[in-house]
Amino acid sequence: MSYRNRTAAFASVAALAGSAVLLAAPLARAEVVDVNYQCQTPIGPKSAVSPIDIKSVKSGSGYKLTMSWQKGVSSSPVELGKGAVNPSALITVGGADSGTVTVTGPPNAAAIPANTPIKINDLTGTYTPKKTGKVTFTPGVLTITALGTKTTCKPSNNPKPALTLDVTAAGGGSTGGTGTTGTDSGGSLPQTGPDDSAIALGTLGGTVLLAGAAGALWITRRNQTARR
Repeated sequence: MSYRNRTAAFASVAALAGSAVLLAAPLARAEVVDVNYQCQTPIGPKSAVSPIDIKSVKSGSGYKLTMSWQKGVSSSPVELGKGAVNPSALITVGGADSGTVTVTGPPNAAAIPANTPIKINDLTGTYTPKKTGKVTFTPGVLTITALGTKTTCKPSNNPKPALTLDVTAAGGGSTGGTGTTGTDSGGSLPQTGPDDSAIALGTLGGTVLLAGAAGALWITRRNQTARR
């Protein structure tokens, strides 16, 4: 194989390797975190620990967030009929961005017996990046309204982020600081939009490949010029 051909082959392999690294780079990280809720209820304080996870799906210029509880929190001394419980919660945004995202969900689909932990349905909301960088999402305050009363549950154990995303603000917002990233504990990566992510990664990979081809062409032309 001639020097020119070896150089072109090397450039192509390097470009493919660079593209593979980009494709393997994680865009999101999620884990289930235990949240110790201290609740102020109409009948006095109550507490409960529930594992919580937050997932995301790319939606336009933002992300649809889903917050899920694996155990019930608080309870009622009387039965709560179908549709009586209306939950909402805040997700705290940190890292490169800041603020909160309000997530809401449907009321209970079935009656909840007296003195039984109230299972919270999945709550959803939309996050639109204002800054570019690594952004964290941590479970925040949970509010439950039922039968004309309101229960407020606040995390008391300073939980870790349940989700970390690499985001880009619309219009290329300024890059913020690096957020705290939780250690992956085997939880599945949240879906971040198969179409949008694939297109974005494909574009990045294409850029690397084009750069590799251009490099090989430049090297080839330089060798030809040297021989003259």
